[in-house]
Amino acid sequence: MDFNKAVEKLSKLNFKNMYEGDFFLTWDKTDDEIKAVWEVADAIRALRERNISTKVFDSGLGISLFRDNSTRTRFSFASACNLLGLEVQDLDEGKSQIAHGETVRETANMISFMADVIGIRDDMYIGKGHTYQKAVVDAVTQGHKDGVLEQKPTLVNLQCDIDHPTQVMADALHVIHEFGGIENLKGKKIAMTWAYSPSYGKPLSVPQGVIGLFTRLGMEVCLAHPEGYEVMPEVEEVAKKNAVATGGKFTKTNDMKEAFKDADIVYPKSWAPFKAMEKRTDLYGKGDMDGIKALEKELLAQNANHKDWACTEEMMKLTKGGKALYMHCLPADITGVSCEMGEVDASVFDRYRDSLYKEASFKPYVIAAMIFLAKFKDPVATLKALESANKVRVHA
Repeated sequence: MDFNKAVEKLSKLNFKNMYEGDFFLTWDKTDDEIKAVWEVADAIRALRERNISTKVFDSGLGISLFRDNSTRTRFSFASACNLLGLEVQDLDEGKSQIAHGETVRETANMISFMADVIGIRDDMYIGKGHTYQKAVVDAVTQGHKDGVLEQKPTLVNLQCDIDHPTQVMADALHVIHEFGGIENLKGKKIAMTWAYSPSYGKPLSVPQGVIGLFTRLGMEVCLAHPEGYEVMPEVEEVAKKNAVATGGKFTKTNDMKEAFKDADIVYPKSWAPFKAMEKRTDLYGKGDMDGIKALEKELLAQNANHKDWACTEEMMKLTKGGKALYMHCLPADITGVSCEMGEVDASVFDRYRDSLYKEASFKPYVIAAMIFLAKFKDPVATLKALESANKVRVHA
């Protein structure tokens, strides 16, 4: 990573509205604001690679709330907070007063007295996750305005029902580095395709995040899935508008081979049908567990009709030169390893294992950058001050 190059690029961007803001959806942000996250992420990583401390907080908390299981995002958030000097406290709703009727407004304020950032993952139920995150921000904003909180903590969306910004921002930064710069992505084809999984109910936020972000880079983004596995139509509209604005393309197909043909990047990933996720949300709201079990059986049977939707060696041969960059948010369902039949052949996954791990490694820095831009009015000066201080992170 080149610290000076990243800071120079950052200084030419307009991102002033990110100060004291939040990060909900990538399409809420301007092009300059998106680029600013990537430049700060690279700058912070460059400092750490040179063993320079990036702790800009002497104290404070990062509050994490995960309403779904997580490995990479949970540890990435903790790593990001620690990188900046914040301690992390996980909010376990089972051990809180939420079960006793505590309101969102009360909970949000009670956890935020010393909090500088709140990271929330709430991706399971359509129409709920993004709405809940907005409610938390409204509560702490009012708490700060009323003098209850000394500062308004920044909210970082660690995945909701609509978007997974920390994941897809990390994915994009990985692609930027793999292809030697954002300017080299224009016209490149990425296939965001559904793939078979022996499980059901996987969120739509990753494929939606990919089509909502990569279309902003002037790329040819192809969304592929069997009939019945549609994503949210409003996110497709975002992708269409982005493609028009950047001179890229947004296409859809029900043929995985068509999507893979001449692709520079492939992203085969299972997700549940949008309409089924809506139905599941309704059933959970009614407490209809028998209905949930019936829906699960129905969706597993539906998935089983499409076992040929898999990233195999034969499919990879269809890509540009047979060497497309394979991407996944992880964990992948690997045929013969984690399941009998799944999203990807073991030989394909193993060939790209190091690349996949590098892809994941960008997430802590992306999250740190989102926090950094929200908390410091002059990020350029703050970054330069960290380099000038040259405080050793590890004393060898």
